[in-house]
This record gives sequence, structure tokens and C-alpha cells, in this order.
Amino acid sequence: MHTLALAEELHRQGVAVEVIALGDPRTGFFRRVDAPLHLIPSPPPLETLEQRVAAAIDALTDGLRSRRAAATLPHILHVQDCISARAAVRLRDEGAPVFVLRTVHHVDDFTTPDLIECQLRSILDPDRLLVVSRMWRDLLAAEYGVEATVVTNGVASSRFTVEPTAEEIAARRARIGAEGRFLVLTVGGIEPRKGSDHLVRAMALLRERLDRSPVLAVIGGHSFQDHRAYRDGVLASLPGLGLELGRDVVLLGTLPDDEIPGWYHAADAFAFPSVNEGFGLVVLEALAAGTPTVVTDLPVFREYLKAGHDALVVQAGDDQDLAAQLDRLATDPALRASLTTAGRLVAARFTWSACASQHRVVYDEVL
Repeated sequence: MHTLALAEELHRQGVAVEVIALGDPRTGFFRRVDAPLHLIPSPPPLETLEQRVAAAIDALTDGLRSRRAAATLPHILHVQDCISARAAVRLRDEGAPVFVLRTVHHVDDFTTPDLIECQLRSILDPDRLLVVSRMWRDLLAAEYGVEATVVTNGVASSRFTVEPTAEEIAARRARIGAEGRFLVLTVGGIEPRKGSDHLVRAMALLRERLDRSPVLAVIGGHSFQDHRAYRDGVLASLPGLGLELGRDVVLLGTLPDDEIPGWYHAADAFAFPSVNEGFGLVVLEALAAGTPTVVTDLPVFREYLKAGHDALVVQAGDDQDLAAQLDRLATDPALRASLTTAGRLVAARFTWSACASQHRVVYDEVL
């Protein structure tokens, strides 16, 4: 989302920009991209994450080599992850006249040597680094000995502030059996980094506090990494918690992009109990929509949220605390209203226009 929104805003501002990505050229991206787009055929799926990463790096490198041979390679290759960073550095080290600029959104907790090395090289080898928060700037300096420039993230507030009709909201809630029940939304699927196991345990505790059982709706789940074992474990824990899949926990999966704003408005609260996060773009989306939000006490969230004013903040991994804060939202309309007002003011500060302007300064320095 960062890549596409940034590219579109740069394009609107008259910057010569192109999104280059792996994908299926026949079907395109998951949404329309209002900027020049070049898709390089992605390799077939392989069994392990290590194999998928290696194949993706090779495919992207070959695609960039073809662009170089056709003299259509950009001067700056602005990469956003380990895979594109490794491909761009390969090309540069082969003698291509490119500058490799890398945005580090977060650092994954990889455990295998190949992936640890891939991530390390993708941080140390680019010509310059950007980060989206002060926390990650400080972490890269302390743990990797590298300097990075902070550029803020953004949100298309106008897309999320449009209020659906009461009928549209009611239809969404009825679709998942949430009529008359407190509806908690989370976005990002079920995976370890998102604290999904803590969230379902908190929902079980919340159920004991409320007269009517609440509903958790989960959007997302499509990931390059394989979280099946963790996901299966979380779902297997539901019966023991007194929760029923499809009734108390509803998996909406990967939805069309234009459906997402409506679900923020349909929800009574947004929960994002991450244990590791780069910035939390979906938090900005929830705030822009006016959805009262609960996040964990991560340094990155403290950079732009004031606990108790813009959002409720809980200790990461504390199921009881998360349940208690969700209970406050379920039973205190005045609190929900104040968080809605304050949250929208926070989201309004983070525009893609400002994000693009910060990037243009960096691009001008590089050029």
C-alpha cells in the first residue's frame, strides 16, 4: 500500500516514476494503479519460504536486467523489501548505473541462515536507507550501525471518511451475524506479528464481561510467508475458549480493495495488538474512518498516538488488559465519540502528499 500510494502521489506531482513488481501481467495488481506500472512474471510457487525468496530475487533480477538491456532502467531503484533490495543491489554490482534506495519498514524475526543473511544484506548493501519511524531509525543505528532518514507514512483520509448509509452498515453486520453485538475488526490476517493469539483470548474474556457475545471480524490473510501452522493453532484454540469459528470469530479473508472502508465504518472498534510493527498503516485507516482503536504499547505507535486521547493502548501480549480496554469501548459511548474525533485529527496529519514531498527531497539529493 505504501509503494502504490507513494507512486501515485509522485505521479500526480509530475515526478517520472514507475512501479516495477513481480506479478501476473495478464491480471495486474489487486487494484487499479494510477501510475505507470510494469509487472515482471513471478516464479511458480515453491515449497519453502527460502525457496520462494530466492526464486523471487532471481526473477526480479532477470526482469531488471531486461530493462537495462532495453535502456529503460530508472536511475533510482527505490526498493521496499528484502527481495527487491537484493535484486537491485545485484544489478548495481554488475555495473548498472543505478542508485539503490531502500525503505526499511520493519525487520522480520527470521530464524534460518539464508533468510537472516538476505535481510542483513538488504539493509547493509543499498546506497541509502529510509525508514518510516524514528524507532526504526534508532534500531538500525544501534543494531546494524547504519544511518537512515525518516519519512512519514500516509493515508488517503478522504477514502475512509465517506460514511456508508445505515442500510449498508446493517447489511455488512448482518452478513457476519453481528446484529446487536459488539463488533471488533482487525486487519492483517492471523499471524504471529499481529498478536492474533492474544486477540482471540481477549475476545473470550470480553465475552464474559458483556451481556451479548461480541464478534471478531478478521480481514486479510494473504501473505508471502507461510503462517499456516500458527493460524491453525489459533483457530484450534477457539473451542477451548468458548468461541465458535464463523459465529464469534469470522474470517473475511482478502477482500476487494473498495470494500475495506465500509468494514471500518461497520465495526464498533478496531483492535491491532501487534507485537512487532513498522508503522501500522491500517491504524491510520481506522483513525481516518473514525473507528475507535486499541493498539499495543509499541514505540512506533507512541510516535503518533497519545494513549487515552487518540487511541487506547495496552501492553503487548496482555490478554486481560486488551479485554478490559475493549470492554471500555463497548460500554462507554462518550469514550468512543472522543476517540473518533481525536483519531480523525491524527489521520489528517499524515497525507500521501506530504509523504511524496519528503521523498522528492531525498530523490533530488540522490540525483
